[in-house]
Amino acid sequence: MMKDLLTYKGFIGSVHFSADDQVSFGKIEGFNDLVTFEGKAVKELVDAFHHVVDEHINDCEKENIPVEKSYKGSFNIRPTPDLHRRLSVTAKMKGVSLNQLIHEALAGVVYNE
Repeated sequence: MMKDLLTYKGFIGSVHFSADDQVSFGKIEGFNDLVTFEGKAVKELVDAFHHVVDEHINDCEKENIPVEKSYKGSFNIRPTPDLHRRLSVTAKMKGVSLNQLIHEALAGVVYNE
């Protein structure tokens, strides 16, 4: 499980600390826009996170734009040559495409936690 994350309404906020400013700050992951929050105390940080999520959702609904980042459903991975070869062999042995094998493996990680 990752540390330094907040969750609210299905959204994730990354959290960082600035020693110079003596403040914790973060950004909402998965939004099209850069949405940040900060707080000096944990409660203040969490409240600010909740506030910006709610505010962003309301703004998007008013402007009739998507709240979340849109995902194309494709991305590049860079396995080592040996792993690439092993994946290809495994896909052939199972009678599926390399894409299908990787899709099933990733789905297993996400849905079978």
